[in-house]
Amino acid sequence: MWKFTIRRILIMIPQIILLSVLIFALAKMMPGDALSGMVDPNVDPERLEEIRDKLGWNDPWHVQYADWVGGLVQGDLGQSFRFKMPVTELVGERIVNTFWLSIATLFFTYLIAIPLGITSGRYNDTWLDQSITSYTYIGFATPLFIFALVMLWVFGFMLGWFPTSGSVSPGLQPGTFEYVMSKITHLILPAISMALITTVSTVQYLRSEIIDTKQKDFILTARAKGASETRVYNRHILRNSLLPIAAFLGFEITGLIGGTVFIETIFGYPGMGLLFFESIQLRDYSVVTAVVLLFGIASILGALLSDIILSLVDPRIRIK
Repeated sequence: MWKFTIRRILIMIPQIILLSVLIFALAKMMPGDALSGMVDPNVDPERLEEIRDKLGWNDPWHVQYADWVGGLVQGDLGQSFRFKMPVTELVGERIVNTFWLSIATLFFTYLIAIPLGITSGRYNDTWLDQSITSYTYIGFATPLFIFALVMLWVFGFMLGWFPTSGSVSPGLQPGTFEYVMSKITHLILPAISMALITTVSTVQYLRSEIIDTKQKDFILTARAKGASETRVYNRHILRNSLLPIAAFLGFEITGLIGGTVFIETIFGYPGMGLLFFESIQLRDYSVVTAVVLLFGIASILGALLSDIILSLVDPRIRIK
């Protein structure tokens, strides 16, 4: 097991290096920079070129890449030209909100998916199964940003049950009960909106696993020995069907990364996704590259987590 884990970690190193090269190259291929179209037109163009030279934006790409990587190794993600602060501090302020949004989304995802998947698999080909399957088909067909807008309009504006933007009400003292409750209420609607869409794949997979497990020989043997239906499901079918679901945790984390960009932008939730969107609009490429790199590393770590869990569930997949 340790050999498999170490081998997978070593494989991550060239992946992260390649990821950094691609991110840096794509950022340099984007048109303009933080000074393009965002300054007083009366400013002397020569002065703008002096600023670009001072910031190193006119250096050869390999020199800029070496400086960028050197800063990354030291924990320095660069300086935000638009937010006027170190990117490390800026990301540190936003990443906490994205972390809690992801945790809440995962909680709601499994809270919804597991009961629905179990019910649909156990009572397959019934009206109950058809209703749950219809929900998953609608979920597959509905874009996340459209569904989030509907949720925001209905539960935020029409019913007024949840706040429509931000992560906490202004004027509250951090650490107080009111502050914590405000953070939770601002978190619930965006988390549920993303969970109701991301849960559909887990429901379908769990349903398929249960239906497939019900037809295996050891299940037929257990029933032939007189085991009760409750015992068959709880001790045999569910145990074997739920284990692979745990392996999808890493892939769920990877899927959340793309979803947070839409959700945080729609709900005005100040996290990494909204920071990424704002930085692109402002052409603040030091922030863009840092956020995309962190998203990419999170995706690689999510895949690593899934591989480790899969190797624990099924040792046959381990590389010898």
